[in-house]
Formats: sequence, structure tokens, C-alpha cells
Amino acid sequence: MSAVVPAHRSGNVEAPAAPTFAEAVKVWAKIGLLSFGGPAGQIALMHRELVEERRWIGEQRFLHALNYCMLLPGPEAQQLAIYIGWLLHRTIGGLVAGILFVVPGALVMLILSSLYMLYGDIPLVEALFLGVKAAVLAIVIEAVIRIGRRALKNPAMVSIAVAAFIAIYALNVPFPLIILLAGLTGWLGDRLAPGLFSGSAHGKDDGPDIKGAVDLMFERGELSHVKPTRWHAPRTVAIWLPIWLGPVLLIWWFTGSASVWTEIGRFFSLMAVVTFGGAYAVLAYVAQAAVQSFGWLAPGEMVDGLGLAETTPGPLILVLQFVGFIAAFRHSGSLNPLLGGSLGALLTLWVTFTPCFFWIFLGAPYIEALRGNRALSAALGAITAAVVGVIMNLALWFALHVVFREVHAVSLGMNVPVLSSIDWRAALLSCAAMIAILKLKIGMLPTLAGSALAGVLLLAAGG
Repeated sequence: MSAVVPAHRSGNVEAPAAPTFAEAVKVWAKIGLLSFGGPAGQIALMHRELVEERRWIGEQRFLHALNYCMLLPGPEAQQLAIYIGWLLHRTIGGLVAGILFVVPGALVMLILSSLYMLYGDIPLVEALFLGVKAAVLAIVIEAVIRIGRRALKNPAMVSIAVAAFIAIYALNVPFPLIILLAGLTGWLGDRLAPGLFSGSAHGKDDGPDIKGAVDLMFERGELSHVKPTRWHAPRTVAIWLPIWLGPVLLIWWFTGSASVWTEIGRFFSLMAVVTFGGAYAVLAYVAQAAVQSFGWLAPGEMVDGLGLAETTPGPLILVLQFVGFIAAFRHSGSLNPLLGGSLGALLTLWVTFTPCFFWIFLGAPYIEALRGNRALSAALGAITAAVVGVIMNLALWFALHVVFREVHAVSLGMNVPVLSSIDWRAALLSCAAMIAILKLKIGMLPTLAGSALAGVLLLAAGG
């Protein structure tokens, strides 16, 4: 096993030897089982395990990989795992890292989704989820504050965040267009006002570079797979597009264009292409479509699903598995609802996470060649600022549907609450959860558990 080196050691200390494939599998399995806390917690866990303790990858290379993953649609933490697995052990390393990052949480989520649909209307379970919803609202607000502190370093970044919030909440501007305009703003801003845009990307490092085994392997010319070849892109597309979309086309062929499974495959495949900005940004897009466009589930159920996803290891985007399960459970036709729901969950997992492998295997060699590119960093900083505005919209959406029983649309599609429909129990629990997380710094899982227990106690007290 590679020697453990303290994080404070200088980058000029010789890095440990690269891990064997078996050693890497054990560590990826550990990360998959312990990756609670959403994207921020998962990225911190990988940084501690891979950069600080084992020094398999250097600080700057880790941040460069993270910056690329932040630019991609889909869950950035899982894509980061695939990227680092690919650096260490080529394609097989990326496959193992990405799969082990998802499987533990996916299995737990399947069990929880089944229990939710079978027993979710029992008063005790409803009380539990009342507390969970309150905690989820606090968690999302904390995410806005945390990401905002990191991304909104100057008035230019604040302006981009505010503009993104107004665009998505009040003007219904499509999310991909918001991200495209933000990236273009950062790219142009780097040329017109570099002091406001350069170096503003997610995870900018101000300390010494901690070199890792990958860096030494690169310097010795042992990482030939990180250099793009003439046939790399067409070969990757020819392999991974059929893997990704082949099952969707087969389901369409056998079940027809109107079946729920075809709708799931089509919708979440599109989501995998257009939902930039990380897990919370994806949730904003999916919540609107699943609740308002398809009618697969109610707003409160979407919040319940996020609460379940927060309690499982793995990507927060596993909430999409919950959505796919419920959609297919309720529209399973002649199939047993649990079987239909399980197939919907499996299909959702496939079309959500297979593209992550595609994006990394296709783009990582080219991104490795762009290390240190200032324009890319500036574009990423502006996109991250826009994502803050999008997450603000998600927090407002959750708040309206958690604290109020009735919400209606006004001009331009904006949602406003019916003030007389306030749920005092949800409002009280939400305030308590925000105090726990923001003021008392209590962790996410204890807050979720405490809020769920408080919901049960309110039920017992006749609330």
C-alpha cells in the first residue's frame, strides 16, 4: 500500500508510487460507501483520500480535473472520480471508479423508493417526511451560501448570479442558454477585464502544489493515454453513443413512443446533455419538468425524493432514480408496479450516468492538454456564479412547496404562495433545521434525523 503523506508536506517531496489496480479498487469502494454530504462533501472526501493522504494525484491536477467536470452536464463529483480513475488506470480505472461511486447509493435508493411507494401514506411516514422536507430546505439554502461564498468574489460575479436568478425565475430563460451566456461572459470578460474574471474558477488553489504519483508518471512519459490521438474522438463516439442510446432505442422499438419507459429514456437522455452546473442545477431542471410537464409526481414528493437522496451515499443526483421509479411505478401497465418501477429506476440510472463516462473518456485527453488555460478558468468562474443564481431559484421553489400548501402561477410563470395556506409545522421545522445547519454547524445527517424525529413528535402532540 502506498505510504500516507501529510497534506502539509511540500510538493518537492518525492511522491509515492502509483497504486496497483487492486489498491485503487479498494479505495474507490471506500469512497462509494462513504460519499455522503452532496457534491461538496464527496469532492472533499476524494481530495482527502487521493491528494492529502495517499498523494496519488497532485493538487493542481486534481483542481484542473474538477474544473473540467464543473463545465460538464451531470454530477460533477462522479465525473471527477471517473477522471481520476482514468488517469490512474486508463478506461478500466475510470469505469471502476464511476461504477463504485454510484452502485451503493443506487441500491439503497431502490429500497427506499419501494418503501416510500408502499408505505408513504401512513401518518407516521408522512410525519417523518415532513421533518425531512424541512431539513432538505435548510440543506439547499446552505448550499447557496456555501457555493456563493466561493464563487461570488466580486461585483461582476454577483451580477452574473443575480441575472441568472432573474432569468430562470422571472423570465423562464432556458437553463442551457443561461449557462452558455455565462460562459461567454466569462470568456469575453477575461479579455476586457481580466482582473474580475481570471482565477475565479471553482476550487482555485492558493497554497503550494502537492504533487502526486500521477504527476511523476506524466513527467516520466508513462501516461501515454492522456495525450489525444487523431482517432481518439471518433473512436470514443462510435463506442459510447451506442452504449448510451442503444437501450433507449430498443425500449422505444418494443414499447412504443408513448410508454413511460420511452418517456423516461428520452427525457433523462436529454437531461444528461443540457443540465450544466452540478447536481443542484440538475434538480432545478428536473423538478420543473417531472412535476409540471409530465405530472409524474407532486412537488412535495420531489422534495421527499431529495431528502432520501441526501441520506444515501453517492451522487445527490440519485434523486432522479427516485423520479424514474415513481413514474414507472404509477404507469407500469400490465407489469407488477414494483417491477415496473424498478425497471424505470434502472433505465434512469443508465441514461443519467452512462453519459458521464462518455464525457470524460471523450474530453479528458484534450482537457489535460489545456492545463493552465486562463480563458477556460474565467469561463468556469462565470458559469459557477450563474449556478449560484440557479440554486437560489431551486431554494425558493423548495421553500414555497415545503412551507405553503398552495402555490399558484402569476405573470411570466412565476410561482407565488397563497399566504393563508402556510403550514406552521413545516415553517417551524425549517427554521429549526436552518439554525442547526447554519448557526450550530450540525452535520447534514444528524439534522435530517433530528428533523424527522421532530416531525413524529409534532404528530404525537396532535400538530
